[in-house]
Amino acid sequence: MKFIYLAIVLAPLIAAAAAGLFGKAIGRVGAHRVTIAAVSISFVLSLVAFAHLVFYGGEAYNGTVYRWAAMGGISFEVGFLIDRLTVLMMTVVTFVSLCVHVYTIGYMHEDDGYERFFSYISLFTFSMLMLVMSNNFLQLFFGWEAVGVVSYLLIGFWYKRPTAIFANMKAFIVNRVGDFGFLLGIAALAAATGTLDYALTFADAERLSGQTIEIIGGTQWSLLTFACICLFVGAMGKSAQMPLHVWLPDSMEGPTPISALIHAATMVTAGIFMVARMSPLFELSQTALGVVITIGAITAFLTGLLGIVQQDIKRVIAYSTLSQLGYMTVALGASAYAAGIFHLMTHAFFKALLFLAAGSVIIAMHHEQDIRKMGGLRKYLPITYWTSVLGTLALIGFPGFSGFFSKDALIEAVHASTTPGHTLAYWSVLLGVFVTSLYSFRLLFVVFHGKERMDHHTQEHLHETPWVVTGPLIALAIPSVVIGWFTIGPVLFGDYFGSSIFVAAGQNPLHELGAEFHGPLAFVEHGFSGVAVYLAAAGALVAWFLYLMRPDIPARLLTLFGGLHGVLVNKYYFDWFNENVLARATRGLGGVLWKVGDETLIDGAMVNGSAKAVGIVSVLTRELQSGYLYHYAFAMIVGLAAFIGWLVFWP
Repeated sequence: MKFIYLAIVLAPLIAAAAAGLFGKAIGRVGAHRVTIAAVSISFVLSLVAFAHLVFYGGEAYNGTVYRWAAMGGISFEVGFLIDRLTVLMMTVVTFVSLCVHVYTIGYMHEDDGYERFFSYISLFTFSMLMLVMSNNFLQLFFGWEAVGVVSYLLIGFWYKRPTAIFANMKAFIVNRVGDFGFLLGIAALAAATGTLDYALTFADAERLSGQTIEIIGGTQWSLLTFACICLFVGAMGKSAQMPLHVWLPDSMEGPTPISALIHAATMVTAGIFMVARMSPLFELSQTALGVVITIGAITAFLTGLLGIVQQDIKRVIAYSTLSQLGYMTVALGASAYAAGIFHLMTHAFFKALLFLAAGSVIIAMHHEQDIRKMGGLRKYLPITYWTSVLGTLALIGFPGFSGFFSKDALIEAVHASTTPGHTLAYWSVLLGVFVTSLYSFRLLFVVFHGKERMDHHTQEHLHETPWVVTGPLIALAIPSVVIGWFTIGPVLFGDYFGSSIFVAAGQNPLHELGAEFHGPLAFVEHGFSGVAVYLAAAGALVAWFLYLMRPDIPARLLTLFGGLHGVLVNKYYFDWFNENVLARATRGLGGVLWKVGDETLIDGAMVNGSAKAVGIVSVLTRELQSGYLYHYAFAMIVGLAAFIGWLVFWP
């Protein structure tokens, strides 16, 4: 199996190199063929690995592939940990990536950077696989940073657009803030354990829970709490949790395929995966879990509200992603790791579907993204419309769809949790169901129903997009509808994850729910006894009334609640604060250091000042060199007298 695992991760890397370095030689067709073939190989082999572990009872693999260096007793290695958590992530990542690769043929066919784009997305797939397959913190950090770098390249792919350059720089800087905390967490664990290996670190977790560390003089912190919170700061950056969420909506400046690949199914879920992988550490710190569940709750509700006021089709879905990532984070903080990963899996399918459907609309609308200029597209784009309906129903948690199984179970698990902050989290995710349904159906109704608001030229050329675009939509729609029926039992209430995820005794809220689980059909029936289903229905009904029956009411509400609308449109002023306070203060400090530190002290005083001092001394010394012998004899006598005086009178 070791060869298979190597092939899974290396195939996209080789294809990325071929398309990137030899793109002009192999041409556009060659670039997409080689990258799609490579990702197909990774997907098929991921299915083989999944079957080996899950269906045939194979042993998990934990081994070193390459030893890079050893220093101070710490070994730096490339290695794989292939267990049930890993193969689930591998399968999801490669399947979504394959759909995006095929979709890209249609979306980017007129772009000059065609070969370069395929190289980037294949390289991203390699980076994400390295992250999820790692068995040590060094490789985890490599994959973590690699997906960040490739994300930077993809967000700014259209580098002639100033907005794209601003967006990729913003993403890069915000993620560096999170990654600083992530690196501190890794360093704290490595210093305390003397290893970067997951297994050895987890085996030492009990001892670490009793150790303290002095961060501020005289104040002792739990070492494990400090390390876990630092690791979670990294997850806040990658998985866009408030206040490090500001980069993700702006990243919609990149081409739509990367919105689906990076910001729906893979990169933004890296933080969720990491916390689940680190469950043996987080479970020993209630403080860290409390921080996780609180941040997730705030993100889930507040970012969902922002989706209601967005007019850009991709930004509505982007804020939906932020909200759903908050849901996953809440599950992690509630110790319901399986529920978080389960929602990660279902969300990957229906959110990638919604992003790609939005891209199909954008293609048909000649790259128009403002939903106020759309309407009535249902009859022009039937496949895009019906797949969008399926994705929307999965997103809001309609009974029987994949999102229903994962979201309903997640909400119930949070309700049964004992983690500090679980009450706030429960109400946040519960009310978030109404908000999710409201903005989701608002988007569906405004884009596909109602009055046609596009210009005459666009209307004349409206037609369904080609099969390379609609094919991936259908492929993603199928798991968005049915996958929950087959997976809820083993993944949530069975022993699917085994030792991959650790939950402390008495802290697993899924145990209580599992005792009442009697199959997926009974779970659907039980859903009607809860509140979530009716909140979702209420959200859809309100959207129908406001945006189809009485489209004049939203304008009235805007006048009535102008202040609240301003807060939402300005995204709670996070961007304003970052740009006008943090960025301005940083530039001001940089200006002071430049003017005072660099120009005045270093260049002026130290470099130029020392040169001037030498010049002044030289001028004075030159005056002493008269050329007359009696001047020199007199100077020698004066010097000798001074020397004798010093010997006589100095004590």
